[in-house]
Amino acid sequence: MLFRRLFAGLIVLGFLAGLSLPALAQGEKDKDKKDDKKDDKKDDKKDDKAGVVLAWKFDKDKDGKYQTFYQKLKTTTKQTMKVMNNDVVQTQEQTFYFKWRPTKVEDNKATIEQEITGVQMEIDIGGTKIQYDSTAEKGQANNPLGDFFKALVGSKFTVTLDLKNYSVTEMTGRDEFVKKLTAANPGMKQLLETILSDKALKEMAEPTFAVVPGKATPVGEKWTKKTELDMGPIGKYTNTYNYTYEKTTDKGLEQIAVQTTLDYSPPDEKAAQGGLPFKIKSAKLKSKNPTGQVYFDNKKGRVASSSMTLDLTCDLTIEIGGQTTTVTLSQTQTSTTETSDDDPLKKKSG
Repeated sequence: MLFRRLFAGLIVLGFLAGLSLPALAQGEKDKDKKDDKKDDKKDDKKDDKAGVVLAWKFDKDKDGKYQTFYQKLKTTTKQTMKVMNNDVVQTQEQTFYFKWRPTKVEDNKATIEQEITGVQMEIDIGGTKIQYDSTAEKGQANNPLGDFFKALVGSKFTVTLDLKNYSVTEMTGRDEFVKKLTAANPGMKQLLETILSDKALKEMAEPTFAVVPGKATPVGEKWTKKTELDMGPIGKYTNTYNYTYEKTTDKGLEQIAVQTTLDYSPPDEKAAQGGLPFKIKSAKLKSKNPTGQVYFDNKKGRVASSSMTLDLTCDLTIEIGGQTTTVTLSQTQTSTTETSDDDPLKKKSG
């Protein structure tokens, strides 16, 4: 029973880690108009001296409306844990489908609505599989985790973005999001309310926009984005994203290299467990081999695609049921994003 409680908690942490990954692909569709093409030629000629302007565009279409666009985020995690003299191998594949709808752009601010339109999940724990696919009509798993994943679909957020520095100044929808998830799994209420704070959600969203500097950028230019994510009883994460503009590809996309450094601090000794079935006493985490590529479509003003890989090793000392034990963990996590003008779920169902 002790091992099962511990392992269930670790599964939840693995899922939440995947959910909090920054999405590196969003932007606004740029309609091909004659006037736009003229402006593009002027801008390209002007930018040859100082570099290419890498910035999101939020232009209106011919009907005067901001164009809805779509994003697919896929994360694959391969993890090996040694806990209580048990070796456990886990693989986890998450795919999230997002719908983005810009609603207002003025005074150097953009308001964008985000909706989770689909979730696909496959977890293999030592040969035991848990699956969920919101895009399938039949064959859904009848278990608490399936209900939890189902509750994600339809969740909505509203992001307010400062266009001067690409910082997220406000993100609404948190209360409704937590309410849906806790209704599906009441036992997670305390944990979700603790780690999914308003500040945490904004910190998760900001790296999405910082992938470009928003100014004329010569080849070889570097920029950095740092986020600090406080997840209460889980601890604090500091992510540093180092970007380098490399070149314009043969397909006309702007290639940007990304290296990610992850630093972790365990929760304070006096911190409460916050709904976790165990308490983290100490932790040593190392990240290595951080590699990533972003391909930015400068005409549409958005990321066309991206990929990132990160290896982690961690030694955890935890307390559960009055007993102290050590968990040794190693994992490789790969994430990819794709952005499109059309809903990929409609293509899938068709």
